This record gives sequence, C-alpha cells and structure tokens, in this order.
Amino acid sequence: MNTIKISPSILAADMSCLEDEIARAVEGGCDDIHVDIMDGHFVPNLSFGPDIVETLRKLTDLPLNVHLMVNNPLDMIDSFADAGSDYLTIHVEATNDVHDILGRISDHGVHPGISLRPDTPVERVLPYLDSVDIILIMSVFPGFGGQTFIEESYERIQKVAEVSSSLKSPPLISVDGGVVIDNALMLVKAGANHLVVGTAIFSNHNAVENIRRLREAIKE
Repeated sequence: MNTIKISPSILAADMSCLEDEIARAVEGGCDDIHVDIMDGHFVPNLSFGPDIVETLRKLTDLPLNVHLMVNNPLDMIDSFADAGSDYLTIHVEATNDVHDILGRISDHGVHPGISLRPDTPVERVLPYLDSVDIILIMSVFPGFGGQTFIEESYERIQKVAEVSSSLKSPPLISVDGGVVIDNALMLVKAGANHLVVGTAIFSNHNAVENIRRLREAIKE
C-alpha cells in the first residue's frame, strides 16, 4: 500500500472517453478516484450528480472520494451515499450542522470528510479532525479553473498535520488545487499524504506515465 495516496480528479478527464481515462489511471496505480460535485451556488459552476458516482462504481473497485462543494449538503448525503461513494467530504462553510452531517455520512457506512476554502481559517476545521477520515485542504478557490497554487497552503497543511499527529486515528490530509509534479514533494513534506491531481494526471491521455512521474517526484 502506498504511504502517499494519489487521487485523480475526473473533472480534468476527457469525459468523451471516461472509461478509458479511468482504466489508464487505475493501470498507473492511483489509490482512489476524486469526484468534484458543484451545485452552481456554493461555487459558481455545475458539475455532476449522483449518476456519475453510479457510473464510476461500474468502472472501478477503487474508492470513490466524493467532494461536495454544495450548499445544504445534508440534502445530498443519502443520494450520493446510495450511489456508491466511499468518502463524502463536506465544506465547513456550507452548514452550521457539521457534526450532524458527518454522523449521517457515517450512518451510511461511508467515510466522512471535511474541507475548507483557502480564505477560511484552519481553526474552523480543527474541532472536527477526530470525527473525520479525511481533511481536504483547498489550495485554490473551489469552482474556478486555471488558478495558481496558493503558497500559504503549505503552512495550513503543516498546522493540520501538527494537530492530527496527536490523534489516535488521524485523518488523511488531502490537498486539492494546483497540485503538480513540481510542488508534490513540498506538499508531502508539509504533511499531506493524499494528493488530488487533475490536469497533471489526465493531460495527453497519459495517466500511466504521469502517475509514474508523480510517484518519482515524491520520493525523498
């Protein structure tokens, strides 16, 4: 099992040949598949519904890591859990009932997760670290493509890693946004152990080689 997990984000995949894209990512040795759900309200763009999770579930046995960038996430937990999600991550900014929603996710036998935008203080998520299996640190603003990696993310990852190290069962520390070969090792050194990667994996329909290069880059 890989110590550092690599999670291809299908938002960057060629949807006209999704089955082939997933097959190449799996062949390359990725650890799970990342699925961004955007509702056009919490973030300005729209992406997928539960049907994409159902489709992916037919294409791979790898864990499906579903990131809900939505308002009122409680309304979507049941449908995405039933569709086959293995992880469901909600945003701390999207609800005042974080503990209740994390409990609903767990009731489905799904791994709960918490995420935060780059402009949200890290302290907002620290109380939930012992209640989740993954903490997703956004290193760009969700919902906008083509952004530059935010350098302050390293410090935010370090803070979460420090607090998590004292927990009996620390969550995965995931980072999403602008992750590329050139910054992957620095992210790992900061404390991330789960890298969500989009274009840097799916570019040129060459996920096998791109994942190999990414693995090489994070070797000390």
